[in-house]
Amino acid sequence: MESRSLLISLLLLIQTALLAQPGHEAWDKLLQQYVDDRGRVDYAGFKTDEAKLDGYLQSLRQNPAKRSWSRAEQLAYWINTYNAFTIKLILENYPVESIRDLHDGNPWDVSWIRLGGAVYSLNQIEHNIIRPQFKDARIHFAVNCAARSCPPLLNKAYKAVVLDHQLRDQTRKFINNPRFNTLREEAVTVSRIFDWYKEDFGNLHSYLNQYADTPIQTDASVRFKAYDWSLNDR
Repeated sequence: MESRSLLISLLLLIQTALLAQPGHEAWDKLLQQYVDDRGRVDYAGFKTDEAKLDGYLQSLRQNPAKRSWSRAEQLAYWINTYNAFTIKLILENYPVESIRDLHDGNPWDVSWIRLGGAVYSLNQIEHNIIRPQFKDARIHFAVNCAARSCPPLLNKAYKAVVLDHQLRDQTRKFINNPRFNTLREEAVTVSRIFDWYKEDFGNLHSYLNQYADTPIQTDASVRFKAYDWSLNDR
């Protein structure tokens, strides 16, 4: 009986380990404190609380996403991971005028993010995991590249229980924000994101019309805005 009890306890420990997830509460508090409603980041303030960010990053490292988690749990993990490590990258080099001032203009290809037993670059997280595995174009309005033209960083952590609402809301806000997109029935001038990742959006007119407050004609002309890589701190 004792051996059987030990075996059951061991199995329960293994199951708990397999299901373990990092809590996103610390990240949520940091975002609410240092990111405003427009997505502008107070990096100087963040720097004063970098130890708390490091604690959160450590929880991500120790509890990498697992296939036993739900789809929403996994996606929330990867979005939060991308955004939190992007903030860390800026803080390690702060003050800096642009993320493109780092690593010869392409910090996204540098492998430095250790999660579990693997090491990733930001590009690997976005293009090898998030985009192909989850196939949801709305993620382009959730991951943040620390630039002014990037969709604003949400000042809350992404959470599985409300993830669909968060993604839908971020997409709608970005598409209708005149800072990033100019929408008229007969012509649109939109973020370069819609050009770079056009395969993710399918028919652009149809995609925009899912969220646009202004109905767009199916033959409306399309132009793309220049991208501002200045730091998203103002």
